[in-house]
Amino acid sequence: MTAPQAHANRDTIRRVVPLFRPYRAQVAAVVGLIVLTSTIGIVNPLLIQAVFNQALFVPGGPNVPLLIILVAVMAVVPVVNGAIGIVQTYETTKVGQLVMRDLRDRLYSHLQKLPLAFFTATKTGEIQSRLANDVGGVQSVVTTTASSILANVVTFVSTVVAMVVLSWQLTIVALITVPVFLWLTRMVGERRRRVARSTQESLAAMSALSEETLSVSGVLLAKVFGNQARDAARYHDENQRLADLEVRQQMIGQGFFAIVQVFLSITPAAVYLIAGVLLANGTDVSAGTIVAFTTLQTRLYFPVGQLLQVSVELRSSVALFDRIFEYLDVVPDIVDAPDARDLPAVSSGRRVAVRDVHFRYPGTSQDALAGVSFEADPGQLVALVGPSGAGKTTISYLIPRLYDVTGGSVEIDGADVRQVRQASLAAAIGSSGSARTAT
Repeated sequence: MTAPQAHANRDTIRRVVPLFRPYRAQVAAVVGLIVLTSTIGIVNPLLIQAVFNQALFVPGGPNVPLLIILVAVMAVVPVVNGAIGIVQTYETTKVGQLVMRDLRDRLYSHLQKLPLAFFTATKTGEIQSRLANDVGGVQSVVTTTASSILANVVTFVSTVVAMVVLSWQLTIVALITVPVFLWLTRMVGERRRRVARSTQESLAAMSALSEETLSVSGVLLAKVFGNQARDAARYHDENQRLADLEVRQQMIGQGFFAIVQVFLSITPAAVYLIAGVLLANGTDVSAGTIVAFTTLQTRLYFPVGQLLQVSVELRSSVALFDRIFEYLDVVPDIVDAPDARDLPAVSSGRRVAVRDVHFRYPGTSQDALAGVSFEADPGQLVALVGPSGAGKTTISYLIPRLYDVTGGSVEIDGADVRQVRQASLAAAIGSSGSARTAT
């Protein structure tokens, strides 16, 4: 990753964090619950050592009263941890969904404020993909990633501390394999990130293609020009690409879990070997310590693997957040002027005047209107007649200020529409199909 990309990712993450600020109290509660549940997880492995060393294999036979107490505690711990975990999951999901709701509302409301030019220049399928697929794609990050990062960090740290308490020599053996595990998992994660990005792009392409070919105008064109076979082939090709990507993504994920299983199987064997060497050299390592240690090892690799997995998902989601913020950063160019005012209330119709209007659509080099002028008095019926492309629809866009003129002015009751509040202007204009009237 280049420095500019890393800087961009940090900027994006800084923009994501404020989304959680309205729910800071709930976030603090979730953090506390995560720390508690992740720490409680090391209790039972330590109790296993006590069961072996102090209750089962002791001079004179098993200490049954102590064994009952230890077993009872071992039974209660997962129940308590599970109950806390349910509360934590509920709070985490609730906060995440509230943030998702706010993000969807914010994006939709912002899109409503954008000018008509934005929608004519952007495919409807692309807009829908941003609102549905991209926002949906970041849902897992918003609802679970932050909590997963914290939980895995606390789990890893608490596990290492517990392992050191049991045997620092065996801890060294266990930690030596972590860098190799880290490297292999990172390779798998990078491949999965690339496939995930391609999958999201394929979903967007399919949405845009469906919108383009299954709309009324798209179906009409396909039937008139006989393009059904071509459109079906295009859809099939993209659909096949998506299916292939989904299979690759699933297999890469399976590869990750296979790596975890390999290390979970190899490391205990290495621990048994080193424990035997230590015992042969006179170092006291009890059976309870060995059993407790191997039990803790299951908590060592999964957090590392999950952190790498989360980092891949986080980087993938940063790209989705960038796409969402790209739309949120579009500044509406048709806004109320600082001194905008409401149109005065009237009991009858309004006077509309188009004065020497010039207009050119964004991205074009030719004027759609040049020096157009006319007036419509209250109650007067005005029909704009002309060939296709003469500017009839363009004029109907300028009166409600869906576009701003590039020259001249459009006035309602003598007020330039650019000096009228948009809400007031919308209330004064009625529309039926392609016809618009000032009322």
